[in-house]
Amino acid sequence: MSELASVIAMLGWKLSQEAIRRMRAAQFDIDIGRQYFDFVCEYLAFLLHAADRLAYRALDADQRLAFTTALALKLAEVVEDNRDMLMAEPEPGRCRSHFIDLANLRGADYADFAYDEKEGPDFGFRRFFGSRLLEIVPEKDHSWVIDQIMEIEAPEAIKALESTLAGLFAPAGETPRRPRRERNVGE
Repeated sequence: MSELASVIAMLGWKLSQEAIRRMRAAQFDIDIGRQYFDFVCEYLAFLLHAADRLAYRALDADQRLAFTTALALKLAEVVEDNRDMLMAEPEPGRCRSHFIDLANLRGADYADFAYDEKEGPDFGFRRFFGSRLLEIVPEKDHSWVIDQIMEIEAPEAIKALESTLAGLFAPAGETPRRPRRERNVGE
């Protein structure tokens, strides 16, 4: 589970950086420092809880717990390893601790929302994610940030996450089934 978690943690980091680039290209202000750090942590917490929902479908309870725990720890490690870029935080372990606390807090929040096998995270799941980022971006970006997250960033992240986890969770020798929304008409 630790190896699977490492793959998803690296994917999560890459996706968070791509999301920031897309949002900046769309004229959202996400500055280096606390704002950038908070954005990355919220993004990774969203991916953690989405991955946990996917693990629920593919793994038994013990495997799911091992995977989700390993993923939370790997994501915290990624945040800590990049703390100089994110915040220039001089206190080792502080960024890691912050992410773990946030992930635990968001676990209770995301538990209220559904994650459908065909549709992915429901409206509330995606909207809550957007609302967390609404608190991070400057006021000038408040009008559109939730739309950007719900319509572009969350679907892009979920598509990559589902595709990657389908391959990782597939039994040895079995070709993973593509998620429904990636199929062509008539398949």
